[in-house]
Order: sequence, then structure tokens, then C-alpha cells
Amino acid sequence: MYGSLCSPNFPEPYPRDMQLRWNVSVPDGFQIKLYFSHFDLEPSYLCEYDYVKVEAEGEVLALFCGKEQTDTEAVPAQQALTSPRNSLSLLFSSDFSDEERFSGFVAHYSAVDIDECSERSGEDALCDHFCHNYIGGYYCSCRYGYRLHSDNHTCRVECSSDVFRERSGVLSSIDFPAPYPKSCECLYRIEVEDGFRLRLQFDSHFDVEDHPDVSCPYDYIKIKAGSAVFGPFCGDRSPGVIQTDSNVASIVFHSDSSGENLGWRLGYTATGSQCPVPNTPPNALMNPFQSEYFFKDHILFTCEPGYHLLKDGGHLDHYQIDCRADGSWSDRPPPCHMVDCGSPKMVDMADVVFGNHDNSTLFGATVQYVCREGGVQLNTSYRCGLSGDWVDSEGRSTVPTCLPTCGQPSRPLPPQVKRIVGGRSAEPGFFPWQVLLSVEDLSRVPEDRWFGSGALLSESWVLTAAHILRSLRRDTSVVPVAADHVKVFLGLHDARDKRRATNLSVDRIFLHPDFQPNNYNNDIALLRLSERVEFNQLIRPVCLPLPHTQ
Repeated sequence: MYGSLCSPNFPEPYPRDMQLRWNVSVPDGFQIKLYFSHFDLEPSYLCEYDYVKVEAEGEVLALFCGKEQTDTEAVPAQQALTSPRNSLSLLFSSDFSDEERFSGFVAHYSAVDIDECSERSGEDALCDHFCHNYIGGYYCSCRYGYRLHSDNHTCRVECSSDVFRERSGVLSSIDFPAPYPKSCECLYRIEVEDGFRLRLQFDSHFDVEDHPDVSCPYDYIKIKAGSAVFGPFCGDRSPGVIQTDSNVASIVFHSDSSGENLGWRLGYTATGSQCPVPNTPPNALMNPFQSEYFFKDHILFTCEPGYHLLKDGGHLDHYQIDCRADGSWSDRPPPCHMVDCGSPKMVDMADVVFGNHDNSTLFGATVQYVCREGGVQLNTSYRCGLSGDWVDSEGRSTVPTCLPTCGQPSRPLPPQVKRIVGGRSAEPGFFPWQVLLSVEDLSRVPEDRWFGSGALLSESWVLTAAHILRSLRRDTSVVPVAADHVKVFLGLHDARDKRRATNLSVDRIFLHPDFQPNNYNNDIALLRLSERVEFNQLIRPVCLPLPHTQ
């Protein structure tokens, strides 16, 4: 690691006419530093007589002679020489004369560490990523995600990824558009569903190391799809678009241990077999409507309002067909038929009158229920709706009801029965307008309760006697009982069985303003019900006199 050299016989004068060479070497990773502590040789022009020559790796590092520095003679003085590597040689030469008897030289050497990491940079750098110097050597390391190649200089990365199964995606060299790693074997695989074909499109920025005379000997990208092989590709010209006939593609990217190229990027899409645009049936709607359809696309058919799809004898709201791998549709679109509501339901005591001459029951047709025998008509106008039902103006499909006119029993009366006389029992429905009133008077002590009767005039009004609703207070004022103390029972046949009746409360009571309880003049009153009455077979209104009649 260190030592000294001196001329023969030092400090006595060195011999004449001789040559002597010292070869000095130290371990790898070190350089040799050489300097002279004494130097006294015969001076001569360009050191042609006696000299010391220092050489390393075939090159002359220095040529010394004399004792003092001149224009034609060099002496080491305090100069230190450093070898490029771990070896050098020193040659001492003297000629035949030594008249002044020069004493020669003393040289010293030592091993010094080489900082390999600072010696080279850029493309000449010893390490791909990081260089670390230590005494006697250096070592390389890599960025996170990379690993050191077996050559201990190159950084490589695991670039064989999982299989790409989406119908579209993007692949690129590592770190694109920065230089890609060296010494890599990257494998990318794309697999999409059967029936699709892969289309690859390279980015216009493409930079892979190439050679002017040989096709891609260093770095390259190669693609295999089915039985077809594309590439190898390299250089700065993008491969552009590659259309394959396969749903599987393998992409291989190889890089060697040199180069600083920027790499590549490609996007892929999967296109299926194309299906022809189907004809839209009359009155049908097609969603989505587009100019091209491919494998796995689907179309949903519906019908315009008033129509529905007919398939296998049944009605459908919608129907879907799918584009198959062979370019055909899974089925033909079914036809749209106009909604048919069919014959309207029959109603007792009513005739059905169609709004058109052909008695059509198709969408938009109208019918009218006309009650026979002068019956009361309710909800009589119906239309064939979108759902295939006859509906009224509010969209309800309930059938109307025809009721007899006022004052008519819901069942025929026997000839001998015209009025309730002498306690003769009536049958249910004979007098459907008859009302039973239950009245309480809480103003008296003890409380009074009594019953009365009345007649149903309409859905909301009952006619009765004023004395039934007068409060029985001890004063002589005519005041009605409170409305919430009156109960109305309708459809009642037996007064002892009120559970079978319709029980309603009263909203307001109106006594005749001239009612005289002492002689029963103007003994009449009206009740307004809190709810509207629904007429049926047992609840119907009584007739009112015609205007201007007594």
C-alpha cells in the first residue's frame, strides 16, 4: 500500500550507462500517488542524457531530469503524480558520462482511494441509479421498485403485470416518458371476452433504442395475437394502429444494459362483431338508437303510448335483443299492437253506448253508461286507457253505479203496502230514505235522551221535525241541541239492531226560524251531515217537491 524507491547507490552517485525499471501496483479500487523527496540528475536538453520516466497504462505521466526547472528540463519539485488506475512504472536511465557525479533521487508512493462515483456521470456512469463509494471500491443501488441486475450495475424492474381484462386500457414502458429501465424482460397480457377483437394504438411519442444497420438488436417491442406476430418495433417511428383478429394479445418488451431512450405507450380497445341495424317495427321505440352495434350491445324495444309489444301471445312492456358474437341478433323485435281494452263491464240498470260507429275497444275509444228507467247516472264516461282498462276522467277503473230515481224503493212494493200504517212491518229496501235520529240533551239534569225520525234528501242533508232537535231547557227559548249530540242511522230496518246501520255524525243543525213549540207551527228542521252518504240498495234519497208546487 506504500513504499520508497531510490536511484542505485543513493546517496552516492548513481552508476553510469544503466537502465532500471520499478513496477508498482496496489489493490483494485486504489490509485498510486508518487512524489520525490530528493532529485539530482544530470541536466540535458529535453532530458536526453539521464532521466526518470513515469508511465501508466502505456502513457508517459512525466519525464524528469536536472536539478532545477528550466524551459527544457522538468524536475518534480513538490509535484505529486497520481496514476489513473492501480499501477504505474518508473524507469531510471543514465548514459555513459557522469563527470559531476550526481546523487540521484528518492521517490515515495502510497495507495489512495479512487472515487469511482465522481469520475463518471451521464451515459458513462458506473451505476444506473445510485453510486456509493467506499475505500477500495464502490457499489450500486436502485430506486424503490427496481432491483439490481446480476451485473451489479444495471437497475431492472419487475414489469410483467397481471392480465388486463377490461375492454379498454392503457399500457406503457416503465416511467414513460422518462427513460425506461435497462436489462428488462417485460410481458403484458390482454384477455377480453370471446367474440371481441383487440385494437392497439401506439402513442405518437415512441423512442426505443435501435441500430442503423440491424433490425432492433438492442431493445424492442413485439406483439403476438392469435397466430399473428407484429414487430419487433424500435426506433423513433410509432407503429401506429394494429388491428388484431384475436381477443388475446401478449406484448413483450426487451431492453439491454445500455441506452437512455424514453420508451412507448399504447391504448387498447376491444371491438366485437358488428350486427346490422334492425328495422324498427311500426309504433315501436328503439333505445339506444345508433348507427352501429357491436357484440354485447343490446337494444330495448318499447311501444308508443297506446301500444304494447306482443310476444308469444302475451303483452310486454319492453323487450331486449342482444348482439351476439357471430354478428347476429338474439331475436327479432316483436310487433307493437294497439292497446285493446276489450268489452266494457256490464252495469245493472245501464246500457253501454260507444262513442264511435264501429264499437271499437282500442286505445282512445270512449263509452258512455246510460242508466235505464230514469236512474241516477254517476261516473258514466269512460275511455280505453294506456293500461288496457276502461278508466274515467280521474283515471279510475271502477265501474259506475245506476241508482233508481228518488223516492223509489230498491225492491218492488206489494200492492197493499204504500205506507207504514198500523204498525205493519216493512221489508228492507221498501223505504230506503228513512232515517233514525238519536238525540241527547246534556243541558238537563238528569240528562235526557230520545229518538226521532227523518228523511234523507241528498248525500249531505236530512229533513226532520224541529221539535225533535229542540233543546228541552226550562226556559221558553228555541235553541237546538248541540250537533255533536245527534247521531244519524241510515239503512236501518230494525231499530233494535243499530249495529247493521250506517252511523254518521252531524255537522250543523238548522231549525225553522219561525218554529213555535206551543202549537208546532213551522215544525221543520234540516241536518247537514259531517260526511257524504254513499247510496246503495238500502240508502237512497226521498223525492223533493218540484219547484212552485205546494
